Amino acid sequence: MKTDNHHQPEFWEANFKAKKEMWGSEPSLSAILAKDFFLKQGVKEVLIPGFGYGRNARVFSDAGLKVTGIEISQTAIDLARKHYGSDVIIHHGSVTEMPFDDRQYDGIFCYALIHLLDGDERAKLIHDCYNQLKEGGYMIFTAISKTAEMYGKGKLLSKDRYELFAGLNMFFYDRDSIEDEFGEAGLVEVSEVEKSYPLFFVRCWKG
Repeated sequence: MKTDNHHQPEFWEANFKAKKEMWGSEPSLSAILAKDFFLKQGVKEVLIPGFGYGRNARVFSDAGLKVTGIEISQTAIDLARKHYGSDVIIHHGSVTEMPFDDRQYDGIFCYALIHLLDGDERAKLIHDCYNQLKEGGYMIFTAISKTAEMYGKGKLLSKDRYELFAGLNMFFYDRDSIEDEFGEAGLVEVSEVEKSYPLFFVRCWKG
């Protein structure tokens, strides 16, 4: 599969090496909402594709959930180890290479990652996550909205997808494209969160 530069190891390695914990240590609102929802549903084990240095994962582990991550940048994994030690499994590689294990999870949380992929890769990620979801389990994705200020900036690559700067390509969602991409993966609800960086909060259930 042809891949874009934005999720090549070199791009994220360079970013994490230069900027370290670039998003701070506080979890996103989406992670807090997902944690609350998972607890209500009795979720025990969460897979986090795009683990980063673990700022969102801490919310789940602090709530007693068992966390497994997937992360492309070794530097980010090393940063995460400072906080987690060896308590959490973090698979080193691209989400486009899923699955990394044969386990199934009753919760999957994927934050601000899917919109960095091209169409084939987005479809594969949704499919791979759904396959690793237990019956009765939930997966939550956050994806950037076309209401973001960045929408329409940079070089148009394909419909609603832009190269914002060298190495960073982004697809911007609306409710129709969410329905198109998640409709056959148990889509149950779409809401909008984090107005400063407008994201769709996409919830799917495997019934």
